[in-house]
Amino acid sequence: MTGAPTQAAARRRWLIRLCGSALLLAGLFWVLPMDAVLGALTSIPLAVFAAVLALFLAAHVGAALKWWGLLSRAIPVPLALRAHYAGLAANLCLPGAVGGDAVRAGLAHGALRDGPRVVAAGAADRLIDMAALLAISLFGLLIAQQSGPGAGLVLQAGLILAGVTLGFAALPRLLPALWRIAPGLPGRGMAERLTAAFADLARHPLRLALALVASVAIQTALVLLSWWLARAAGADVAPALWIFAWPLAKIVAVLPVSLNGLGLREATLAAFLAPFGADPAVIVAAGLVWQAVLFAAGGIGALVLALSGRFVTTPPTDGKETAK
Repeated sequence: MTGAPTQAAARRRWLIRLCGSALLLAGLFWVLPMDAVLGALTSIPLAVFAAVLALFLAAHVGAALKWWGLLSRAIPVPLALRAHYAGLAANLCLPGAVGGDAVRAGLAHGALRDGPRVVAAGAADRLIDMAALLAISLFGLLIAQQSGPGAGLVLQAGLILAGVTLGFAALPRLLPALWRIAPGLPGRGMAERLTAAFADLARHPLRLALALVASVAIQTALVLLSWWLARAAGADVAPALWIFAWPLAKIVAVLPVSLNGLGLREATLAAFLAPFGADPAVIVAAGLVWQAVLFAAGGIGALVLALSGRFVTTPPTDGKETAK
């Protein structure tokens, strides 16, 4: 039985990340003046928060359609939207954005019965989003005409992303080599189907390019929404500097040391912007309100998942995993 150990490991990872977020937040609240943080939090009008939340949810409609396109439009649009918003809901209780990706993939696989295609589309979607964030950050750095430690981080993150992208591009050739070296290795059938799914994506560069353009547009909109919140909290930060720093903080927040980036994103963003005169207390407050937007969106995603079940039907399948 592997279910119990797997669940125990998942709970342990969740607790580790929860402790990481708690320690990071405790450190921030220890260093920063609490009255300044609370003042910035309470200065954000409820109407601004509601507008940001509504636009955030609208942006994720675009994100769902982008992922649907990478899936070759193989499932109905309503099901793609339901799966995507289920992923937002899962981010409330699963460690990291990858947990939400797994839930989204699970719903898609339940309809499509093509695990390799779902995995390939999800991996491509995540890589494209990371590339979009790096491009946005680099653009912000260029228009801000600033240099500093963040510029080196952009380069390092870009090199890592390039290496991972090259690895995925080489996967269709490298993966079969494992079974040429060790023919008795298990899992060959699934590996061959996964290789074929990645190769099929690579044969559609226009689809990948359109997904990248869509991702840049969506991520830029999210960056500007977070800047709007920061301005409402009283942050005096030029748009270009925010466009540079926020995507980098979002990339750093992917590290598996906090719960969905809570605490880590705020600390990183404050550290990036402090050399440019931004008040760390206000930046942290704006980041916490953004986290509240994420939690609210997750709750709405759970509501969408619950209410849409009676309206969104799963296409009939033969119950077998397809091999393309």
